[in-house]
Amino acid sequence: MAGARAVLRPGPRRAAGRPPAAAPRAGRAAHPVLYLFGQRAAVGVFTLFVVSVLVFLATEVLPGNAANAILGRNAASNPVALHRLEAALHLNRGLLDQYWLWFSGLFTGNLGHSLVNGQPVWSYVEPRLINSAVLMLVTGVIGSLAGVALGAFAALRKDGWFDHATSVTALAVTSLPEFVVAIGLVILFSTVVAHLLPAVSLLPPGTYAWNAPQLLILPVVTLVIVIVPYIQRMMRAAMIEALESDYVEMARLKGVPMWRIVLMHALPNATAPTIQVIGLNFLYLAGGVVVVEYVFAFPGIGQGLVYAVDNRDIPVIQFIVVVLAAFYVFMNIVTDVIALLATPRRRIPR
Repeated sequence: MAGARAVLRPGPRRAAGRPPAAAPRAGRAAHPVLYLFGQRAAVGVFTLFVVSVLVFLATEVLPGNAANAILGRNAASNPVALHRLEAALHLNRGLLDQYWLWFSGLFTGNLGHSLVNGQPVWSYVEPRLINSAVLMLVTGVIGSLAGVALGAFAALRKDGWFDHATSVTALAVTSLPEFVVAIGLVILFSTVVAHLLPAVSLLPPGTYAWNAPQLLILPVVTLVIVIVPYIQRMMRAAMIEALESDYVEMARLKGVPMWRIVLMHALPNATAPTIQVIGLNFLYLAGGVVVVEYVFAFPGIGQGLVYAVDNRDIPVIQFIVVVLAAFYVFMNIVTDVIALLATPRRRIPR
């Protein structure tokens, strides 16, 4: 009888309406950061492939070819030299073969030569690429810190004079294009008003911006003025939302000091949405530097692209456009991963 009771004894009762606990799923839910990185990387590789095809086709449909551009007026009078040069540049091959040779050259470093000065494309672009990277990095760091600080302080002084002043200034600055801000700074600091800084960034070819840091001041200030309002407005809105949340109110009722509430609770939660805006501003800088570098004659990749387009330097155009596209893809991946890491609830497996 005792054995029968043991057999018929019911097991542990589950609460009514509560589903059985499920084991954590592997893959996407278990490693959301790795999954997001892999997904974005796959999309990025495909995007770069499509961009390379479009760039190659867009430059190939232009009238004339590289051999004609190199020989200039001698192309018509010396057809033998023209045919030899076309063979050396593989222009006598099919379009698919030309694309494959160019695409594989992106990985082997065989990028061809500039049609304007005969210099290898990488040797021509490399110092400009580094100068633009320095300009974007300095601008991004200063602009991000300034935007976050202004937005957080405006949120702490909501509806005060500082909040109203920064909001009106941000709205006014966002309506100005980059070249207007650049010209205004040149008038203020490089002419008769206050001749303090050089109006143009004159550097010998192949030199780097850190050899003359004073040439970075006006381009950096221009770009910082342009990007700060967007970061400041996003940080202000996110900070106000965090300060008005229930957990912050609970911390206040418990007597937690205000500085601790701001640093330990409000600021970290307001940072996650702001990171997305900071990433978007880095992406904007990739295009914004083209205008600013042209205005200040800054020897960067933007100015190099403008000169290459003016002179129809096709190998340089192709490589710079692919580099800018790769930067866009890379920054999108970095922004998404950092935003995920900064949001704890999105990292919890479900």
